[in-house]
Amino acid sequence: MSVAEGNVGVALGLVCGAGAATAVGSAVVFFPSLVKLASRRVLAGSLGLSAGVMVYVSFVEILMKSVADFGAALTKEDMTEDEKIKAGDLGYIYATLSFFGGVMTMLIIDVMVRFFSGEHRHDAEIKAPNVEKENTEPDFVVPHCVGCAEDPVGELNEWQEKAEQELNAMADTQTKTSATIGSNDLNADGTTPKENSVLSLEEEADVETGYGNKVVVENAPKDEDLEQKKLVKMGLSTALAIAIHNFPEGLATFVAALEDPSVGAVLAIAIGIHNIPEGLCVALPIYYATGNRWKAFGWGCLSGLSEPVAALLGWAVLANTMSVEVYAVLFGLVSGMMVIIAMKELIPTAHRYDPEDTVVTYSIIGGMVIIALSLVLFKV
Repeated sequence: MSVAEGNVGVALGLVCGAGAATAVGSAVVFFPSLVKLASRRVLAGSLGLSAGVMVYVSFVEILMKSVADFGAALTKEDMTEDEKIKAGDLGYIYATLSFFGGVMTMLIIDVMVRFFSGEHRHDAEIKAPNVEKENTEPDFVVPHCVGCAEDPVGELNEWQEKAEQELNAMADTQTKTSATIGSNDLNADGTTPKENSVLSLEEEADVETGYGNKVVVENAPKDEDLEQKKLVKMGLSTALAIAIHNFPEGLATFVAALEDPSVGAVLAIAIGIHNIPEGLCVALPIYYATGNRWKAFGWGCLSGLSEPVAALLGWAVLANTMSVEVYAVLFGLVSGMMVIIAMKELIPTAHRYDPEDTVVTYSIIGGMVIIALSLVLFKV
């Protein structure tokens, strides 16, 4: 059994752990009080920390492994010293090409994600607002990644306001119910007011907030078929978009952990850190659009489930073809993917949450320091 084969279980475990972090963020829909804790600085700091880890480990460790593996593949025992140096230089060139190949791959994937998430249609409507639509049904444009919304700060403020309204409504309902239960008055039919109530405590809160699992509105027309169609459309587009978006992250973590579990562990931690706010940013819009906590939680978790799926597919394809050359190419691609994710998604979004840069730069540097110390400890 090779070292890579012996690390399969560890690699899969790390990928599953990173993917499961989205469930942590998605679970916020069950706890409105936690939404209020998701401040701009907290989100900005977590994204900056994750970006610092990903950028540092990509350049210092993963890309260097690609250079070393390319050099080892090109170097022969009967070569002279000058020929070995030239082989090493050629390996550096190949690793660089692989790095930018990973960058281009993520840019192409980003275009695909924008298409499946409906952002291209939304952008077209903004440019041509007066153009009549053939179908008047509104499209759901659900964020498939952290910061994919047009105004993430405004969206966060809106979520916190709705969470505040929900908590206040639940508190008011509990107060009314306690007062009712404490009364000894009976209705004409001999029942207590609570027994004769149509709605339960949870249902009453849902009616007042409009965001619960079950919304009851009297005499309000409702087209259930249309609502169901919208929900299905939103769910499918969201699931496909986030699956494509996170697929490379799962494959990257698996490949890194397969060759070096210490590097894979660090990368899994970095991805897991930014998967928490990602799960939150995917689940909350669905919850407030549909009023269903479990469906919002389920779609949010899909963001993480795509990562172990990517690892399994990667292993199925590469199990019989793993070699020094394959590792060299994959490490180059992975380093490029991680850097572009950090630079195009994480860092810009962190600055949008923290435009005054009170925590972003420090959190990026802090992430680099943490990963540097971790790598040093692994090598001691």
